[in-house]
Amino acid sequence: MPEISQFLGISIYIYFLDHPPPHFHAIYGEYEIKVEIDSGVVTGRFPRRALKSVLEWHELHQDKLREVWRLAEQGLPLEKIEPLE
Repeated sequence: MPEISQFLGISIYIYFLDHPPPHFHAIYGEYEIKVEIDSGVVTGRFPRRALKSVLEWHELHQDKLREVWRLAEQGLPLEKIEPLE
C-alpha cells in the first residue's frame, strides 16, 4: 500500500486499482478512516484532533489527490503530497 503522505503520526495511502469513488485511507495507530476525495465524506473512526488534521490536509490538497488517484487507477507510480505543517 503506497504511502503518499505522513504527518503528526498519521499515514495517508491511496491503493493501486482501488474501487470508486476516488478516496484515500488514513491510519493513526489502531484507527483507520476512508475519505472520499470529492465530497470529504468520512467512513470509519478516528480521534477528533487527528480527524480535524486529516480534513484540513484534504482541503489543502484536493486537486493533487485527484491527480494521484488517476495515477493509481492506471497502476503508475504515485507522487508524494506535502504533509500538513
